[in-house]
Amino acid sequence: MNRSARSLWTKKISEGGADKLQLGSTGPLKGAKSAQHLGGGHKSPHMHKWGGEQICGKVLGIDPSLRGTGLAVIESGPDGSLRYIDSITVRNTPKMTMPQCLARIFLETQLMIRRHKPICAAIEQCVYVQNFKTALILGSSRGAAIAALAGEGLEVFDYPPLRIKQAVIGYGRASKEQVAKSVAALVGNAGILPSDEADAAGAAIAHIFTHKS
Repeated sequence: MNRSARSLWTKKISEGGADKLQLGSTGPLKGAKSAQHLGGGHKSPHMHKWGGEQICGKVLGIDPSLRGTGLAVIESGPDGSLRYIDSITVRNTPKMTMPQCLARIFLETQLMIRRHKPICAAIEQCVYVQNFKTALILGSSRGAAIAALAGEGLEVFDYPPLRIKQAVIGYGRASKEQVAKSVAALVGNAGILPSDEADAAGAAIAHIFTHKS
């Protein structure tokens, strides 16, 4: 584990941290329950409070996009090490309609959850865009992934792209190539991941570095 990167990350966001994804301003995402409240499935001892230590267990990171949603599962060990578990890019062809793309994002996210049973999920926030149509597409892609997460009872945490980049490289304006290389350096056995999967892994790493159990 790169201790200097973690120290820098902790310093940069000590006043920020992660926010549990909310629906409007009424509270946590409706339909999502923390893993310890489920009657099985994703129940994990890592969800109990351990006095502010780094969380342990598998975290699903998501980089949403209509044509190329990245999904990555990263595991945090008791010693603070990070281990790559799995990742995919949900590629939707231009011939697919928007509803078909959203359905596939939902299904692939659901399959990843059921295959690896993460304790929670971290998803990248939508960046500010001037084009309303682009914002609608990005929001819909996020919504499809979030619906799958909520349906499986996972807690969902929301991170701005700036903080994700700070987590993995210490610089909020880093390029996708820099993020991919830093993820490979931080996470054992990951290698250089495709850009969307590397960004998804970055979201998981941001949560692991930020959220204390």
